[in-house]
Amino acid sequence: MNRLRIGVIGTGMIAETAHIPAYLSHPDQVELVALCNIHPQKARRLGDRFNIPGIYGDYRDMIRQENLDAVSVCVPNCYHAPITVDCLKAGCHVLCEKPPAMNTQETEHMIQTAREQGKILTFNLHYRHSKSVQLIKRMAEQGAFGQIYAARVQALRRRGIPGWGRFTRKEIQGGGCLIDIGVHMLDVALYAMGFPDVEYAAASTFSKIGTRLGVGLMGPWDPDQFDVEDAAFGMIRFQDGSCLHLESAFALNMKEPTIMQVHLFGDRAGATVFPPRIFSEAEYELTDTDFPHLETGHDRHGSITDFIHCCIHGVQPLVRVDEALATQKILDMMYQSAQSGKPVFA
Repeated sequence: MNRLRIGVIGTGMIAETAHIPAYLSHPDQVELVALCNIHPQKARRLGDRFNIPGIYGDYRDMIRQENLDAVSVCVPNCYHAPITVDCLKAGCHVLCEKPPAMNTQETEHMIQTAREQGKILTFNLHYRHSKSVQLIKRMAEQGAFGQIYAARVQALRRRGIPGWGRFTRKEIQGGGCLIDIGVHMLDVALYAMGFPDVEYAAASTFSKIGTRLGVGLMGPWDPDQFDVEDAAFGMIRFQDGSCLHLESAFALNMKEPTIMQVHLFGDRAGATVFPPRIFSEAEYELTDTDFPHLETGHDRHGSITDFIHCCIHGVQPLVRVDEALATQKILDMMYQSAQSGKPVFA
């Protein structure tokens, strides 16, 4: 079997810490041949560090010259759709960073192009690949929780506004904490619940802390360049009557520095996911079940490993495009509700 020829578009932190090391950990299956950044000197720095020969300032040149089989798209959100579509049309499989895109329409265009071209498209919702999430998913499918009728999603930072990149600009990212970190925990909850059909979403967003100078635990930010939400709260009601409460924040006056958690409430048992704990009853006593020997935490390499496997064997990725589209639709509905002050119906 010939090794996959891979290129990475965008050489920021997620490419440096996740995509590139993960590809290089599969030398028998992958040849990481090229990096692209609109500032080629930034790509050159990583190319020299990781011994990657091809360095480009334009991804279209990289695709034409390197005969690639697949690419990772690790650029700001506003570029996800156009770059992914171009790569798919050029015959490449694509692993795109989360969120899928700026909105539902862009996501649908990406998915339609992948289907027309017969190529694999998936998204780096990497918490999905963790052993914690997979354990909870198996238990849910086996009926351990009964009907999961409610969930609570938390993606919260006390002072975690990203002090690098362009995470605070709406025209570049499409939003703030909800679309950046909230999407991860939202995806986990929806996955565990089986992606029930949405009835409506209602949300409120706030920009109370990011618009002024303050303490930054993830680097300083420029309040004059902050036009996204630093906190978002909302509820999704599903057509089967179940509901999901979501809390997400880059900056919130709370005790803990960070909370990334999903709570599931079923009629037979409930659970938290990170780490997995099951809450139920037995012999007329309440029970709490831990999994002390399970490796917990999110798997930042799992999505790349899965992507490689899918490209080689032509199988469905763990993060399917229809699921990613459902998540993107909920994000859109929540932003629309926050703007209008009214629930938004599917």
